[in-house]
Amino acid sequence: RYGARDIQKMVVSLATMLRYSLNNGQNLIAVQDEIKQVQSYINLQQIRFENCFESEIRIQEEMNSCIIIKLLLQPLVENALYHGIKYKRAKGYIHVSGEKDGDVLRLSVRDDGVGMDECELEQLRREIRRPCRETEKGFGLANVNERIHMYFGPEYGMEIQSQKGGGTVVSLTIPAVKEETEPAGIGKR
Repeated sequence: RYGARDIQKMVVSLATMLRYSLNNGQNLIAVQDEIKQVQSYINLQQIRFENCFESEIRIQEEMNSCIIIKLLLQPLVENALYHGIKYKRAKGYIHVSGEKDGDVLRLSVRDDGVGMDECELEQLRREIRRPCRETEKGFGLANVNERIHMYFGPEYGMEIQSQKGGGTVVSLTIPAVKEETEPAGIGKR
């Protein structure tokens, strides 16, 4: 089923993901490294799902040296794939984007999957505001939101927009912190 090229790509992607997840025990990582992780994850899923979706990653270059909590974007891409694209009856699209807006980073994952109606969306929004250990749905999203609050404070976090049949956008807002200027208190909340 898989050719030599697919297997090679899968092994390289898995190795990249493993190195990233270990990261010498560090929870903070450069945006450019988070993007490599996301691309590796996408590569694996495109092989697994036989190219049932296309993807695009557009991150402003000035964001590359900013630090973020590792594993912020991959769970969002996973959610887009498993809850949006997987149930679509046509080829899907996942777009990862990021921009620096003054002293804030805005990251988003958008899909053109099945989306949610207003009732489902409101339920998911309530779930991600709860501690992840108490969630019944949306554990991965709740975990990302909770970690953002722990590291950066409650003024930062996640927003979700969706429309039934029109896809979903999950947006993250976090402070723009450069690697060399990491504040002493980051991650101590």
